[in-house]
Amino acid sequence: MIRIITNDAEYEYDLHAITKSFFPEAEVTVKPAIEQEMNSSKQTKNKEMNSEPAKKEDRLMLTFSGNDVELVFQPGDDADSCFPYPLKKTYIPKNGKENKGDYKKEVKLFCYDELSAMTGKKLPWGNLTGIRPTKLLLSMLHEEPDMYSEQARQKVMKEIYRIHRVGEEKAALGIDIGLRESKILSQIDFQNGYSVYIGIPFCPSTCLYCSFTSFPIIKYQKRVQEYLSAVRKELLYTKEQMKGKILDTVYIGGGTPSSLSAEELELLLHDVTTILPWENVKEFTVEAGRADSITREKLQVLRKYPVTRISVNPQTMKEETLKIIGRHHTVQQVKDTFAMARKEGFDNINMDIILGLPGETVADVQNTLDEIASLRPDSLTVHSLAIKRASKMREYIEVHGGFNTMDYETAMNLSNRAAAQMGMQPYYLYRQKNMAGNLENTGFALPGKYGIYNILIMEEVQTIVAIGAGTVTKRVFPDGRIERCDNVKDVGLYIEKIDEMIERKCN
Repeated sequence: MIRIITNDAEYEYDLHAITKSFFPEAEVTVKPAIEQEMNSSKQTKNKEMNSEPAKKEDRLMLTFSGNDVELVFQPGDDADSCFPYPLKKTYIPKNGKENKGDYKKEVKLFCYDELSAMTGKKLPWGNLTGIRPTKLLLSMLHEEPDMYSEQARQKVMKEIYRIHRVGEEKAALGIDIGLRESKILSQIDFQNGYSVYIGIPFCPSTCLYCSFTSFPIIKYQKRVQEYLSAVRKELLYTKEQMKGKILDTVYIGGGTPSSLSAEELELLLHDVTTILPWENVKEFTVEAGRADSITREKLQVLRKYPVTRISVNPQTMKEETLKIIGRHHTVQQVKDTFAMARKEGFDNINMDIILGLPGETVADVQNTLDEIASLRPDSLTVHSLAIKRASKMREYIEVHGGFNTMDYETAMNLSNRAAAQMGMQPYYLYRQKNMAGNLENTGFALPGKYGIYNILIMEEVQTIVAIGAGTVTKRVFPDGRIERCDNVKDVGLYIEKIDEMIERKCN
């Protein structure tokens, strides 16, 4: 265990994220109420900082005194201590606290450099803890006179290393994606446009890694009609509230939308396409999702409506792993479902995979990529496994232990190469907390098959109205300010309180 102690609560999140990245197997916690204790008196602070750590507990202590910073690594009394030796370092930032942003960057970089020196590790994304590195890189490129020039690219790469230690390969990837995103989004009127997300929180079963709002369809079958009626109310509200605005993209996700019956899917798509203004929609995505929820009849329903993009997501092409993670379908079912979707006329099909699933090796990833390449999807989304607090994966790790069987960076490089060999380009990227290998999630697509909604949700440049249980609406203002409004996660409460959900959006 590593316990973080600091007398400035503003740094708790960043310290936790950076420390966890260097020590992914360790339990990293922040000392409760320590800021109040440490600020109560100098004597109390010194007592806390100099006290003996509990057995098996390492301590990372960051103390601020004026503008100066002191970082202490104190190993616990245990042979398995994360810290190989005790260390105390003092740093005097060039910027004072009055320059809050620059001061914080310096402190984070100081902590990162000391952790890197102690462990001998360099993280691919340096000390970046946010989930949208391309957003940062793109904002830096926009400050250059010619953002598409090689000179601008090199300048930003040097700057991002100087202040964040981002590796050259990741900086180049982020810049490449940022520039591609900028061109793709040039067709979008951010101020006068909006997108709609509709959440269907039902699944055939809950996957081990999943933290999304999801309920077993078999238990909620009798409430699906009520749920769709509540969604219809939100659609009608959206139509009135966004009158005069341009609807750019619509995305139906989940959960697993194809866990609905063909009749229920028909009802949903009819409401979506008749209530919302459809004349300017550039993209309509439905996550068909799992092979054990897709039938020819459901695909034919989707084809009746202006659906432009679907997903058939295997996550892995290894039978044993599919059973472990709770996906009740076979590899052959994935192949058969994909072929059936092609036969029904879908010409923009995405597939998702996850790197770092329990027990999988680089060889398993290569096999999955080979199988997917033989199907020739139009886009591929590569996820690095993130251990979410709300997922069953945490329980699995507690019982079976951590699984560090994969060279994540090699697996990601294989994925990048496979996508390129299929003619795909990387077009969006995001990161999450507690990601395997401290890497990223990347979307690849053939030219013209990019998922516009995926870029919009990540870059936060357009208002997205979210409909359904557990969804979050993001309203983007012209000055860049963002306001969020969330719906309750529980299906029953959502149905019962639908008028309240709508009223929240009005306010």
